[in-house]
Amino acid sequence: MNKISKVLIANRGEIALRILRTCKELGIKTVAVYSTADKDLKHVRLSDEAVCIGPHPSKDSYLNIPALIAAAEVTHADAIHPGYGFLSENADFAQRVEESGFIFIGPRADNIRTMGDKVAAINTMQKSGVPCIPGSNGSLTEDAAQNTQLARDIGFPIIIKASNGGGGRGMRVVEKEADLIDSIEMTKTEALNFFGNCKVYIEKFLTKPRHIEIQILADEYGNAIHLGERDCSMQRRHQKVVEEAPAPGITPRLRDKISSACTNACKAISYRGAGTFEFLFENNEFYFIEMNTRIQVEHPVTEMITGIDIVREQIRIADGQILSFTQNEVHVKGHAIECRINAEDPNNFMPSPGKITQYHIAGGLGVRVDSHVYNGYVVPPYYDSMIGKLITFSDTRLGAIIKMQNALDEMVIDGIKTNIALQKRIIDDETFQKGSINIHYLEKMLGNSLI
Repeated sequence: MNKISKVLIANRGEIALRILRTCKELGIKTVAVYSTADKDLKHVRLSDEAVCIGPHPSKDSYLNIPALIAAAEVTHADAIHPGYGFLSENADFAQRVEESGFIFIGPRADNIRTMGDKVAAINTMQKSGVPCIPGSNGSLTEDAAQNTQLARDIGFPIIIKASNGGGGRGMRVVEKEADLIDSIEMTKTEALNFFGNCKVYIEKFLTKPRHIEIQILADEYGNAIHLGERDCSMQRRHQKVVEEAPAPGITPRLRDKISSACTNACKAISYRGAGTFEFLFENNEFYFIEMNTRIQVEHPVTEMITGIDIVREQIRIADGQILSFTQNEVHVKGHAIECRINAEDPNNFMPSPGKITQYHIAGGLGVRVDSHVYNGYVVPPYYDSMIGKLITFSDTRLGAIIKMQNALDEMVIDGIKTNIALQKRIIDDETFQKGSINIHYLEKMLGNSLI
C-alpha cells in the first residue's frame, strides 16, 4: 500500500469483520468504531484499535458523521471504509471524509450523488447506452392530466418510485388509471418522510421479471472490468433472500452485451471503486433500475466464481493503484449460492433478538460462512436482523444446491429464532431448482401459509 496503512471501518456486524480480515491480509491496521450496544462484536475485539462513537440509535453512532470523522482523527487513520448500509451511499459523508483529509474507500461523492438520484441515474445510463425501462425519464410534475397521459402512453400496470428511494421503500404499483393520482400523492408523502425528497417518477411495471445485477470494478485511470452477473430474484418485499452467480439461463452473448454497456458507462462517468448495476430481466431484455455505489451484501458469490477479493480491490483502488486484473484475466468458474441468515421468526418475519446459546456453523469443501456471531453473542434489537451469510460453491448449479441443502441441515443457532427453515424450503423448491423464478415468486410461494 502506498497511502493506506490504517483503515477505520465505519460499520458493524459481518461486513465489518469481512473488511477487517482483508485489511489484516494486506498488512493494514484497523480501527473499529462501535455503539454502546456493540462493544462485544467480534471485529471490535480483533481490531488494532476501537472507539465507541455513541449510544445504540444509529443516528447517534453509525450515522453520526462528526463522530466518525473524530474517531478517524484521534486514531490517525488514513482511510475510511463504509461497508454497506448506513453511510455507504451518502455523498455528503464521502465528501466530508475527503475534505477532512482521509481517503474514502468508495466512489467519488459526485458519482454517489448522481447514482443516488434514481432519475439522474436513469438519464446518465441512457446517455451511456445502458437499456432502461420505459418511463417518465424524469420526475413527475404537479400536472395530473399530464401524469395520467404519461401513464397511458407507458401502459398499465406502472410503478411509482421515489427518486431517492431504496431498501424497498417508496414504491407503489398501480394497476388501473383510476388509482393513479392518489397513488402518486401517497408515494410522494412516503418519499418525503423516508428520504427527505418528495420527487417521484414512473416506469412500466414488468409482470414477471428476474433481478439480475452486474458487478463492476473501476480504477481512477479509466480501467473498468465486470465480474459477471448475479441473480437476486428470490425476494420478499423487495429484500433479497437468496442470491446466486452466475444467473441461470443468461447466454454468453447476453452477458457480454450488458456487461460491456456497464463498463462503458463506468468509463463515461469516470467511476472509481466497486459498484453494481441492477437490472430487471424479462423476455431476454435487460432494463436498468439502479446502480449501487458500494459493496453488496451478496458479493461473496461473485468472489467464489471468480476468485477475486472484491474488498481487496476496493482498498487498492482507493490507494491509487491500478486494477489487479484485466477483463481477459477474469474467468468465471462453477456456481455459487448465498442464503442470508436472519434473526427472525420464519413464520411472521418478526425480528428475534436475544442471546445465542448454541452456535455451530456448516463446513466442508465449497462451504463459506460470513458471520460475526458466536456462542453467547447477544443479537441486539436495534439493527438489521441479518446475522450471517451461508455460501456454497460447486462446479455446477446442482452441486451448489446439494451443498446448500447439506449446509443448512448442519447449521445450528439456538436461543433465538432464525429463517433457516425458510431457506431450506426455498432451496428444496422445485421451481427454484429449475431456475424458473422471478422477483414475485417467493411472496407467491409463501402466500399465507406457515413454513
